[in-house]
Amino acid sequence: MRPRVEEVRIQGLGVIDEAVLELSPGFNVVTGETGAGKTMVVTGLGLLFGGRADPARVRPGADRASVEGTLVIEPGGRVAQQVEDIGGEIEDGELIISRTVSAEGRSRAWLGGRTVPVGTLTYLADDLVAVHGQMDQQRLLQPARQRAALDRYAGDELVKPLRAYTQAYKRHKQVAAQLEELTTRARERAQEADLLRFGLEEVEKVDPKPGEDDELRGEEERLSHADALRSAATTAHTALLGDPMEAAGGARDVISLLGEARAAVEAVRDFDSQLAGMADRLAEAGYLISDVATDLAAYAESVEADPARLAAVQERRSVLSSLIRKYAADSSGVLAWAQEAAARLGELEGDDERIDELTREHDELTVRLTELADRLTKVRESAAERFGKAVTEELTALAMPHARVVVELTQSAEFGPEGRDEVELRMAAHPAAPPLPLTKGASGGELSRVMLAIEVVFAGADPVPTFVFDEVDAGVGGKAAVEIGRRLARLARTAQVIVVTHLPQVAAFADQHLVVEKASDGSIVRSGVVTLDHEGRVRELSRMLAGMEDSELGRAHAEELLGLAAADR
Repeated sequence: MRPRVEEVRIQGLGVIDEAVLELSPGFNVVTGETGAGKTMVVTGLGLLFGGRADPARVRPGADRASVEGTLVIEPGGRVAQQVEDIGGEIEDGELIISRTVSAEGRSRAWLGGRTVPVGTLTYLADDLVAVHGQMDQQRLLQPARQRAALDRYAGDELVKPLRAYTQAYKRHKQVAAQLEELTTRARERAQEADLLRFGLEEVEKVDPKPGEDDELRGEEERLSHADALRSAATTAHTALLGDPMEAAGGARDVISLLGEARAAVEAVRDFDSQLAGMADRLAEAGYLISDVATDLAAYAESVEADPARLAAVQERRSVLSSLIRKYAADSSGVLAWAQEAAARLGELEGDDERIDELTREHDELTVRLTELADRLTKVRESAAERFGKAVTEELTALAMPHARVVVELTQSAEFGPEGRDEVELRMAAHPAAPPLPLTKGASGGELSRVMLAIEVVFAGADPVPTFVFDEVDAGVGGKAAVEIGRRLARLARTAQVIVVTHLPQVAAFADQHLVVEKASDGSIVRSGVVTLDHEGRVRELSRMLAGMEDSELGRAHAEELLGLAAADR
């Protein structure tokens, strides 16, 4: 299912007070008397897809002009994904787009119920609609669009070499970026390598051990307080076991007191099991305190004041602290930094070799890209020649027999994502004229016909689902007008087509005929849009042919046109 515009509501735009356009998936035509507001339909569509907001278009007496469009889109498709990315909502495959323009010139836009910048509508329009009007910027006039359309026109012949080129181009770009990074930052990388070498030499010279800083901190504490530690251990030992140098009857120690307590309880333990348990616990306490006292004595003998060792420990801690301040939070972190630094230094020291490897690969890829780009150019040149001939033939049938369209290919000096070719569509208005860019080689009316011819030739290759043409038949009549209608109908086989026309020969080919009707109420002119049935179409075509809706001759001619168009479709 291809996206399409299902319905458009216009309010307060030019002479249109309020109108609803119900559009078919195929060929839609909009007609009406001069001044009825046909062009406002195209203007409304332009606003809906991000066109310039002109406050002069707001209907006199109205506060604002508004346009709302209902689009049928493919769930999960590119457009649906873009809407979801900005937080818009899609219900049952339908997307609502709204745009308002105030009389003061302020413009607001909504997409899927969410307020968005107008530029978002313009971006979305690239995948939805192509507007071809005398005052519009044409989508296919953009160089990138022209190249993309030509590539699709070239078809399968271009697919394989373009895929190969794209892969080579991506790798070429990666290699070039790596080379630039290695060469332009050579000085910074050399400085980084020097700093890493200096740091590694410092670490190697100090040779720290994991957890060494914590161990040295503890040793320094012990050495700095050796006298206090020995005194505390001796005092504690004396309190537990007593001082053998003191006379009997001196201060009583913990072991003696525990012994007395145990002896008192042991004497009566057999009379109560609960007291017996306490006696056992007193015995255990005695053993435990004896062990502690023994350890305290050993500790007191082992603690010695060693000024030389203390100085060595303090000096080692100072050296380690210097490393830690520079490279990590502790000695283990310094060792981890050194490991990482060594790996990074290995990378930096291998840069010269890496540069040589990348340079060779870059040169090989450049040769490969040149070959692939030349293949792309040949395929495009062949497609461009076929395309130019096809469009020129279409222009002959569209009352431009002397016009000629060519596709000019020029090569840029640099490789691009799609090759080195720059594509530009050009037109020569007559045999003696040089081919000029489309905007310079054709007038407004001619340009619409040229774009119609291009779109017809590109039909199926260009993925845009909706085309809008305004005054595509300007200055044309008779057989050429029939050919325009026939080609619009042909384009409508693969896309939705909306055309504003004043020619009955064009209108007869439409699948859906909308007429802009003008009503005058005193000094106020209002217009609305009506969808015509078969009888309505006959009357409207008769008016367009003879100027009178009920002319028998006009009605007969209108029926003939409708029959001719139906048979041709």
